[in-house]
Amino acid sequence: MSNSASNTSIKLRSETTDSWQSLLSNSKISTFDLLQKVGLEHHPLAINEDQLSFPLKVPQPYLDKIKRNEPNDPLLLQVLPQSAETLDKLGFVSEPLQEQEFTPTPGLIHKYASRVLLITTQACAIHCRYCFRRNFPYAEHQRSRKDWQEAFDYIASHPEVNEVILSGGDPLSLSDTYLRELMTKLANIPNVQRIRIHTRLLPSLPQRITNDFSDMLKLLAAKVVMVTHCNHANELGDDTAEALAKLKHPNITLLNQSVLLKGINDDADTLEALSERLFAQGVLPYYLFVLDKVAGASHFDLPLKEALHIHRELTAKLPGFLVPKLAQEEPGESSKTVLTASLT
Repeated sequence: MSNSASNTSIKLRSETTDSWQSLLSNSKISTFDLLQKVGLEHHPLAINEDQLSFPLKVPQPYLDKIKRNEPNDPLLLQVLPQSAETLDKLGFVSEPLQEQEFTPTPGLIHKYASRVLLITTQACAIHCRYCFRRNFPYAEHQRSRKDWQEAFDYIASHPEVNEVILSGGDPLSLSDTYLRELMTKLANIPNVQRIRIHTRLLPSLPQRITNDFSDMLKLLAAKVVMVTHCNHANELGDDTAEALAKLKHPNITLLNQSVLLKGINDDADTLEALSERLFAQGVLPYYLFVLDKVAGASHFDLPLKEALHIHRELTAKLPGFLVPKLAQEEPGESSKTVLTASLT
């Protein structure tokens, strides 16, 4: 075999086994396979994913961070389908944020005055069981390239909009080519100053942050805000540190938002460790959200009084710049509601 043929073979093998695209496409697994991969024959809370409408997806890099033979591992419990998902609980609904009431054009949500959100895709590498969009009607909002112009025209006609948020699904599940074209067009709209990207792929599939992708963000005409979704310090390892290092640039601001989850991160020590590790990797804590009351996620819920107590304890442990704001989203409100002890 010639050197050229050998190099081609090596490249193809690498793309097949190690590329972020391959890891993304192979993230759908069964409950049985998930438990087998983490060294558990069974789990007392587990349910077969076929009994649920929200499928199970976990990429290998996230699986690698789950402690083996540990049924209460906080990373495992975020993705494990549980029988509690089948229970109806008062107040938990399919669309807790009623986002469709704020969609002037399909795929675009204009809830807050100065910013709009684009539903870029329904795809995500990981299906977190608390996801507030687990029941979102993506088919009604999926937009192709030829449909972008309607959203661009809306943004351009609303000069008060200076920030566009890319969400989903997960926008980083899209190709560099797609994102480059989309973000370049958005950045060329005169009133758009910032493009914000919300992603769970950074902690669950950090291989997505390639040199080409980070270079593209650095060259955009608009400022970029990358908001990672990390809930536990164990999600942050050498792989995320390497990915985040590629994103350190004057044009890019790195923030994190978390969800306060029962049995996952519902104590001040765990949240302190998360904030410290985020900062060590160049990310500032931004928001700590109370759970959106989406049907199927009630087992993650905490009473508001307990959430406020945990946040007070966290505030006593950390300098102010490392304390995320405790907040919740409420349908119809003009901004997120920041929660304080005065609400008790």
